[in-house]
Amino acid sequence: MRYSLLVLAQEADDAKITDEQMEWGRAAFDAYAKSLDAAGVLVSADILQPVAASTTVSVRDGALKVQDGPFADTKERLNGTFVVDVPDLDAAIAWAEQCPGAMYGAVEIRPSAILFSEHEWHTVA
Repeated sequence: MRYSLLVLAQEADDAKITDEQMEWGRAAFDAYAKSLDAAGVLVSADILQPVAASTTVSVRDGALKVQDGPFADTKERLNGTFVVDVPDLDAAIAWAEQCPGAMYGAVEIRPSAILFSEHEWHTVA
């Protein structure tokens, strides 16, 4: 089963993260990604740029709306994702528990409903 581990936390500037803490975080996330890869469960990983770099697109009544920044103004932001392919939710929880982001924010686990592979959509059973 494929799950997305969504890393949610305050951004470094908002949380007043020091350079030393940033170095620890980079090393911790590097080790975490390598452990997922070594276990053969890592599908993909993305650490996102700060929310200030985001653009939100919506279409209402046929009109395009392009907004700088996120859709919602919240303290916690989506900072990155890890997509894993594991046997079940318990395994996804075990990996989320090891994510460094769980120590200062939260990791939302969301199962995939439909996968795109080999140029086709496949419903997840």
